[in-house]
Amino acid sequence: MAAKQGLRELKKARTRAAIQREALRLFREQGYESTTVEQVAQAAEVAHTTVFRYFPTKEDLVITDETDPVFFESLRAQPPDLPPIQALRAAMREVLGGFSADDLAAGHDRTVLILSVPALRGVAFGSFIDTMRTVTAILAERTGRPLPEIRTLTGAAFGIMLDLMLRWSDDPSLDLPEALDEALATLG
Repeated sequence: MAAKQGLRELKKARTRAAIQREALRLFREQGYESTTVEQVAQAAEVAHTTVFRYFPTKEDLVITDETDPVFFESLRAQPPDLPPIQALRAAMREVLGGFSADDLAAGHDRTVLILSVPALRGVAFGSFIDTMRTVTAILAERTGRPLPEIRTLTGAAFGIMLDLMLRWSDDPSLDLPEALDEALATLG
């Protein structure tokens, strides 16, 4: 049964990735507003309802990724004696170090799309806030430091991340993992 469950989850992950890959391709080629969910379903060779099962809204086709939960787990797993910024840097290096060149290129394309479509910027900002709150809670739990102190630190770190995402969208040659690590080091 475990092998069957594993295969089922693998098939779901592949279907989800294919839907998102085709959606991003169509958004690049035709524009976000001009592309319908039906077109995405056809390109991914799935039913229209299958797209919505994996991505409840059209915006989710762009915004959704699996990075945050992996990052949160990595941050929680850092040695307890690491100061917050060092823990953030180590978790980022671990997660971003697992990205292939194709993963980074797809991330860049998603970032450019998010920044160019107002509806996507709004949804992405909400997601960014949720991520920042979760990171703040993890760091507060790890350190036992006062919440206002951790919020200030997290706000500064996320300001750096946002600035680098904007720069990366303009300059795809920017080595994002290296730039993030160097910029976060300045907070240490």
